[in-house]
Amino acid sequence: MNILDKIIADKYKEVALKKQLISSRYLSQYPLFDRETISLATALKNSNTGIIAEHKRRSPSKAVINQDLNVQDVATGYEDAGVCGMSVLTDGKYFGGSLDDLILSRAAVRMPLLRKEFIIDEYQILEAKAHGADVILLIAAVLSRKQIKNLSQFAKGLNLDVLLEVHDLEELEKSLMPSLDMLGVNNRNLKTFQVSTAISKELSEKIPNEFVKVSESGISSVEAIKDLKNYGFQGFLIGENFMKTNDPGKSASAFINDLNS
Repeated sequence: MNILDKIIADKYKEVALKKQLISSRYLSQYPLFDRETISLATALKNSNTGIIAEHKRRSPSKAVINQDLNVQDVATGYEDAGVCGMSVLTDGKYFGGSLDDLILSRAAVRMPLLRKEFIIDEYQILEAKAHGADVILLIAAVLSRKQIKNLSQFAKGLNLDVLLEVHDLEELEKSLMPSLDMLGVNNRNLKTFQVSTAISKELSEKIPNEFVKVSESGISSVEAIKDLKNYGFQGFLIGENFMKTNDPGKSASAFINDLNS
């Protein structure tokens, strides 16, 4: 069993327990559930930089990245830097995140927030909406085509944007459907955790133009983004490059200034 299999096995147990503790009906009564969402896809289309900055304390591949920062400070720093949106890791066991991180970020900023999670159930989409998210992530590697269709349509019914993440051509081909807003290519192999932007370039021409193309993971230089823009990418998810510094917002600001120069 690889790390992704372990995460998903744990996620099914976690969601089953959460459903017993807090009902779907109760989640729909949260104050944030009825707020008007902000489209990340639209923000990316209208941006010169396309940066989606991430809040991530740790990961299975890198252990601790940064445990010392306040998520609200990180969110405010990112927004001040001019990023298009923020990705918030909410998995606790493997990434040290929580839904509290999402709600605290929502309290601090107005930009689009992505719930970065291993979503396998509609319940988690209700959680995302109830805690202030504007976007959800679906990972093709762990979902069937039917699951992708059902989950993405459910999210769209709540006015949430949907970012679908793929790792190879097979995943991409099974996933293309109208209920997606953005197609993300993860440059990190989730089974080996090796990283290369070559997969983004390889799959770029296979992604129809009606979807916003997003390149994820392993992007640490302005040159890499300028290169990927030549392949039609409009969004760039950057996490560890900013989070490994003492001031992610300042790091993001310098990066964006360099990108615009």
